[in-house]
Amino acid sequence: MDADSTTGRLLVSTPQLDDGVFHRSVILVLQHDVNGAQGVVLNKPLGADVDSVLPGWGEHISSPQTLFQGGPVQLDSALGLITFRGGAEPPPGSKRLFGSVAIVDLDTPPTLVMPEVGGLRIFAGYAGWSSGQLEGELRRGSWFVVDSQSGDLLTGDPDHLWESVLRRQRGELAFVAYYPSDPELN
Repeated sequence: MDADSTTGRLLVSTPQLDDGVFHRSVILVLQHDVNGAQGVVLNKPLGADVDSVLPGWGEHISSPQTLFQGGPVQLDSALGLITFRGGAEPPPGSKRLFGSVAIVDLDTPPTLVMPEVGGLRIFAGYAGWSSGQLEGELRRGSWFVVDSQSGDLLTGDPDHLWESVLRRQRGELAFVAYYPSDPELN
């Protein structure tokens, strides 16, 4: 798979990834090139109060209003992603990644960023792969690569995102959504 083809797309874990943060995870790939890849897990809410970590941002985040675990890398750092109106320039303090998704500098006062924002999600950590690592995982069948939709990043129902992303796929891939959490109970 060409590295550029995964930027802005989703990595959906296959049933063989059966533990840890990647179990039934949906990752939005933020950047993928010859040097590696970075993304955030979209469906692992932590239940932590954002204002306790980043004062002033909590009232602006999209529902569910909690911090999300973006991945296993640098859990002591926060990453903010916003959506903004299509065709517009990203708001001050942010940088477009692709489409209408931008990364926001969380040191910027929220009052400068938020008037132009359609939604905000804040992640603790991220998912990262070194050069060639993600390509190897794709060859081994650890991930399904599918197109993202505008509502995936800010889903109000992260606990069911894995199933809903798979169900909307064509063909046999849609049936994976019904794979039991514990196949031995099937």
